[in-house]
Amino acid sequence: MLLGWAIAASVFAAMRLLRPARVVSGEVQAIQTALHAATATLPHLRRGLSDDTAAKAVPNLRTLTQASAVALADRSSLLAFDGVGSDHHTAGELLSGLVSAGRDDRLHVESEVRCGRPDCPLDSAIVAPLIVTGEWVGSFVALYVRGHRLTPEDTRTVAEAASLVSAQLELAELEEQAQRLANAELRALRAQISPHFIYNALAAIAGYIRTAPEEARELLTEFAEFTRYAFRGQRPYVTLADELHYVEKYLRLERARFGDRLEVRLQVAPEVLHAVVPVLSVQPLVENAVRHGVERQGHGRIEITGRDIGTDVELLVSDNGVGMDRARARAILDGDGGGVGIANVQARLQTTFGPEYGLEIASEVGGGTTVTMTLPKFRAGVRAA
Repeated sequence: MLLGWAIAASVFAAMRLLRPARVVSGEVQAIQTALHAATATLPHLRRGLSDDTAAKAVPNLRTLTQASAVALADRSSLLAFDGVGSDHHTAGELLSGLVSAGRDDRLHVESEVRCGRPDCPLDSAIVAPLIVTGEWVGSFVALYVRGHRLTPEDTRTVAEAASLVSAQLELAELEEQAQRLANAELRALRAQISPHFIYNALAAIAGYIRTAPEEARELLTEFAEFTRYAFRGQRPYVTLADELHYVEKYLRLERARFGDRLEVRLQVAPEVLHAVVPVLSVQPLVENAVRHGVERQGHGRIEITGRDIGTDVELLVSDNGVGMDRARARAILDGDGGGVGIANVQARLQTTFGPEYGLEIASEVGGGTTVTMTLPKFRAGVRAA
C-alpha cells in the first residue's frame, strides 16, 4: 500500500509541474522540455539521495524550475549544486552557509542568499523541504540572481519539484525495505531447507562410494555445485533457466536415493527461460513434491511444466502423491501447514512482483498436488545477477 501511495504521489507531483494554466503553440516546446527534465530526474533519485544521484539530478531540476541555480542538500550540507555561482558554491558546503533551513515541513523564501563573496550574483532563494515517510531528510533550494522578482508561480513550481524529489526518495526507501525483507526471507529459507537436504544427499552419496565410486564422485560434484548456488549470498535473482539448471542437479541427487522409483518429466517453453525469479523459488516446490508426494509412498512422478501466457509465465510443479485437502493447502500458503519454504517463496514472489503474482496450490487427498507459480516475463528493476 505504501509503495502504491508513493508512486501515485510521484505521478501527481510530476503532472502538477507539467500542467500549464493554458496551452498555446508557443508554450508547447517549454512543456516538452519540462517533461523531459522531470522524467530524466526520476531514475537517479530512485537510487536514493547521495552525492552521485544529486549531482545527476540537479541539472534537470534547474531546467524544470527555470531557476538561476539549484542545490540538493541533506540535513546539513550541499550534496550538489548547479547553475550560476557554481564556481564558488559546491558540494560539501554547509547548507546553513547558503540559506536557513529549519527542521520542519514548511517551505520558505529567503530574501538574501548567505554568501561571503560580494561579487556573487545570487540574491534570493526558495527552500523546500524533502520529506520521506514523514521525516525531513534534506532540502531542495532554488536560487535566483539579482533583479529577479519572485512570484507565487516560482514558489509553486519549487514546492512541486520538491514533492517530486520526495516521492522518488520515498520509492527508493520502500524498495530498499522490500529488498531487506526479501533477503531476510531468503536467509530463513536457506536455514529451513539445508538440514534435511544435506543429510539425505550425503547419505545417498555415501551409498555409492563402495559400489559405484565414479557415480559417487559425480554426485559429490553435483552436490557441491548445488549447495554453492543455494547458499551464495549476493544473488537474490536468477533467470528461470539458471534455477531449473540447479533444480535438475537437486533431482539427480534425489534420484540417487530413489532410483527408478522417482520419475521426472521436465517440459518448459524456451521463450520463458529468460524470465527472472527469486533464487530458490522453484527448488522448494520440487523438494516438497519429493518429500510429500514421493517419500511418503516410496515412489512417484514429478512433472515441471513452464508455459508462456502472454506477458506472464506459468510454472507448474506436479506430483502424483498422497495429496491434501483444501484447508491444509491454504494453511501451507499462509505458513501454518508445514512444507519446506512454500510460504517463504510466496512472500518473496509477492514482495518482488506484487500481490497479483505468486503461488496457488491445487490438491485433493489421494489425487496428488500441483503448485502453480505465476510471474511476469519482465519487471523493471528486477535483474538476474
